[in-house]
Amino acid sequence: MLPAAADVVIVGAGNAALCAGLAAAEHGVSVLVLERAPEEECGGNSRFTAGAIRCVYDGVEDLRVLMPDLTDEEVSNTDFGTYTEDQFFDDMGRVTEYRADPELLEALVKRSRETMRWMRSKGVRFAPIWGRQAFKIDGKFKFWGGLTVEAWGGGPGLVESETQIARKRGVEVRYNARAIELLYDGSKVSGVKIKERGQIKDISAQCVVLAAGGFQADPSMRAQYLGREWELARVRGSRFSTGDGIRMAKAIGAASYGNWSGCHAVGWDFNAPEFGDLDVGDGFQKHSYPFGIMVNALGRRFVDEGADFRNYTYAKYGRVILEQPGNFAWQIFDSKVTHLLRDEYRIKQVTKVTADTLEELASKLEGVDAKAFLQEIASYNAAVQKDVPFNPNIKDGRGTTSLAVNKTNWANTIDEGPYCAFQVGCGVTFTFGGLRINGDAQVLDEDLEPIQGLYAAGELVGGLFYFNYPGGTGLMAGSVFGRIAGNSAGEAAIQAMPGGTGQGVGAATAVA
Repeated sequence: MLPAAADVVIVGAGNAALCAGLAAAEHGVSVLVLERAPEEECGGNSRFTAGAIRCVYDGVEDLRVLMPDLTDEEVSNTDFGTYTEDQFFDDMGRVTEYRADPELLEALVKRSRETMRWMRSKGVRFAPIWGRQAFKIDGKFKFWGGLTVEAWGGGPGLVESETQIARKRGVEVRYNARAIELLYDGSKVSGVKIKERGQIKDISAQCVVLAAGGFQADPSMRAQYLGREWELARVRGSRFSTGDGIRMAKAIGAASYGNWSGCHAVGWDFNAPEFGDLDVGDGFQKHSYPFGIMVNALGRRFVDEGADFRNYTYAKYGRVILEQPGNFAWQIFDSKVTHLLRDEYRIKQVTKVTADTLEELASKLEGVDAKAFLQEIASYNAAVQKDVPFNPNIKDGRGTTSLAVNKTNWANTIDEGPYCAFQVGCGVTFTFGGLRINGDAQVLDEDLEPIQGLYAAGELVGGLFYFNYPGGTGLMAGSVFGRIAGNSAGEAAIQAMPGGTGQGVGAATAVA
């Protein structure tokens, strides 16, 4: 039985949506979450992530609040460092070329710590990202790149945890229920029209929160806004992120905002499926490129693999790979660094070749000019600054000189077999353009006035990311703005009720 009304209706069932649901429920209102996907594919892109969440912390004591299971031994054997508000602001400014909306950026950074503590208070569990964000040097782990915390169980664990917590707090989650239109009288949003199992129904509400993801799974929208070549990109996550929330809001006059020609896109296995595979999760990504080199079909390097920690380059290098001849690249590693490769390089579903010599490797790189490749390797090896120590935990300055495309950090000669190479294409994660919201997560119209009763959070919000993205910021933004949207919607729903009692109108009413 699907409720015919709820005080707050939330469209989507990923991290942003569920945080909104939990926040709205704190106000004593009835909350209904509508998920387009069947339950086995629920959770949007959140379900496909590795669960990393970028947040402010001033030291290990802040982390112990989030992760009380940390032992004294683990703390003594680890340099967690800090990630201050200033560091977060600096990272966001640098990677977005200082285009991020100041109000949204302020909320993201300054509310990140309190939001993580709020999630922990609800029962969400976190753990250090030992395997991907820390290398052990001289017997001690050192975290790098400002990214230290992940959800327990990764993205799938986060979605499952938040769903169960929401249900225990009275939030109803319905699957196979696709929102197709906002109920709007020109003044106020009063619910949504949905398609559920072939039937069209209206669900009335005091407030609606849109948290249904970006438009990355719609190839026509990718071609329209990102460019024609984006039809060829693989989708890292959910096949259901086709821009529904954005289209519904724009249909009633919502303002668009942000970097509509930009997206989060990474190096992704060249033969990965069209959409994300929940059995593989994030395993098709290939993010250890800073310790090797990438070459294109011409056998040439085309990007500075060591420009920065991968957290600050991986989300833009997918676009660069897509722009190469044939839309692919090969990542090349020798035996000196293979122990540093992330776990995703060891999955079964991988496009990989190995060889004992560079000549043999060149013959196995499908689509690559072998002669040019060997010349490129020779030039690269000769340019490496061998007198600078290699250190994967810091930007070590071990680079190259006098090349057309120099490598800035972590440059090692490629001269010790056996060698391995991995073919990558472009995997699009989420799109950067979306709806315009204010500090209360209200959706604004084209006159930049709030649309009464309508809120938004997550990937469909524009104005936060431009050109690039610091790793782990998506889940943090979803959590922060999901909580804000849920709080705002819950408060507004109460105010809209007779007497403002907070006694939900939607809980008792149902239709077949």
